[in-house]
Amino acid sequence: MIWNKEKRNTWKKAAVLVIFAAAFFAGRMAARVERTFRTSTASAEGNWGLSFQQEGEKPVGNASYEELAKYDAWYARNTDEKIIYLTFDCGYENGNTPRILESLKKHGVHATFFAVGNFIKDNPELVRQIVAEGHTVGNHTMHHPDMSKISDMASFEKEIKDLEAAFKEATGQELARYYRPPQGKYSEANLKMAQQLGYQTFFWSLAYVDWYQDKQPSKEEAFDKLLGRIHPGAIVLLHNTSSTNAAILDELLTKWEEMGYCFGTLGELER
Repeated sequence: MIWNKEKRNTWKKAAVLVIFAAAFFAGRMAARVERTFRTSTASAEGNWGLSFQQEGEKPVGNASYEELAKYDAWYARNTDEKIIYLTFDCGYENGNTPRILESLKKHGVHATFFAVGNFIKDNPELVRQIVAEGHTVGNHTMHHPDMSKISDMASFEKEIKDLEAAFKEATGQELARYYRPPQGKYSEANLKMAQQLGYQTFFWSLAYVDWYQDKQPSKEEAFDKLLGRIHPGAIVLLHNTSSTNAAILDELLTKWEEMGYCFGTLGELER
């Protein structure tokens, strides 16, 4: 009788463990499904999104390298080489760009600045300095609208061409045919239209929340994301308006270099 009671208790404990294990793995599977659902939903809505699977490795994007290649689009370079492609989105100027340029010059790094219309029109001398120091200016559209809602070529082309004209007026040069969708909002039609206009589209594989002026990340928060998630072939997006970026860029570039990384330009990317 005692043996039977002990046996029943043993079986009960085993059953509890089995139920716990099943719940644990079911929870993990549900979380994985939820992440997949969120990614596919974002893709359907036209918002570029990333899922970081493991620190130091390439994230999974809404679209694969192969899918983006059909439209001359990129979010990273598919390589094991420790190389970074540094880009800045320029919505306006609030005094941080000169310090960013100073750090880039110190390290001999050439970046791409995706500019909108008011940044170029309001700061022609700064734009000329960016170009003179060997950096590239790309097209972030004239007015920074949600381009995924634009379905006709005439409206899409106007946003692109007006920015080209503003850059030509400020510098006397032709704008590089690099396009970054505002807010990462896009559609397959947009990618096709950009391609038809001779543009390559560039998303990103590493960014962090650095654009809220009244809620800038701390140095520690910035390094946590920008060092922990860096990976070979990364296209990094930073905002020129961020005081944190301006303050840490010199040290950030040094730390990336100490990790064995070098820096390339978007023009060097090849399929």
